Amino acid sequence: MLGACGIVAASAFGGAAPGETNFGGTPLGGAAGRAAPLAPLAPSASAPATDTPYCYYGACYDYVAGDQSVDSSGLSVVTSVEDPKLDHEFPDEHSLQEISIQDSAQTSTVELGWTVDEGLNGDYRPHLFVYHWVDGQESCYNGCGFVSEPGQFAAGKALNPGTAVLLRIQQKYGAWRLSVDGMEIGYFPDSLWSGSFTAGQLNSVFGEVAMDAADVPSCTQMGDGAFGTRPNASWFADYELYGTDTAPALNVFATSAAYYDQGSVSATGFRLGGPGSGAACPARAAHK
Repeated sequence: MLGACGIVAASAFGGAAPGETNFGGTPLGGAAGRAAPLAPLAPSASAPATDTPYCYYGACYDYVAGDQSVDSSGLSVVTSVEDPKLDHEFPDEHSLQEISIQDSAQTSTVELGWTVDEGLNGDYRPHLFVYHWVDGQESCYNGCGFVSEPGQFAAGKALNPGTAVLLRIQQKYGAWRLSVDGMEIGYFPDSLWSGSFTAGQLNSVFGEVAMDAADVPSCTQMGDGAFGTRPNASWFADYELYGTDTAPALNVFATSAAYYDQGSVSATGFRLGGPGSGAACPARAAHK
């Protein structure tokens, strides 16, 4: 994407292509048109474990996720910031942790999190990112209608591994407003959806590994590379909902538990991660 709107990439919406897995949506592109970096894709609600990633037109995705289907005006969570190792031979791969809110059709989405994505950021450090989908159409990272606010945090900012951040998405004052550690970093105005997406129905927190279809299973790690069952694994905590009386109650699942899994599950958090294939990734250059 590299700041350009409307690139052709894998989508999580619609039917699968021949020989590929359906994961809730119609892919928007073909193999000849897919460009790097790959769009972040919120997983389908409570997707069943398959022990294989979900693949679309040359890209495959694995998740460890918690979700809750309830009408809300937003959600928040505290998440650790990690430094997962990626297979640098495939520069379109990424590893991320994020929150998202979607409509009931899962075609309109707002996303906020951190990602390690050399194709997007030019290095292997975790960076803050924002993203959105409009009626199943992808956009671009950190732009395409996102209005930035000045402050300590900004979309694209590098974060320090070993720290934690509070992420929040909330519908207020005619926009989806995004904040980090209580500081608003910007917003997506409701006009991007022509006013049709002003409340959410699927609230999610998740880790995602996107890999090239030629690199499955990948050595790309999720979280800090430890399985979610380990006490040192990456984590989400203090999940909250806004605009509803329904208590937080995450339903947590992993798509390929042999490579990435969950542990310490509660209604408001869980640990997550894994080493992927377990093979050592090829040596990479020092962080830029």
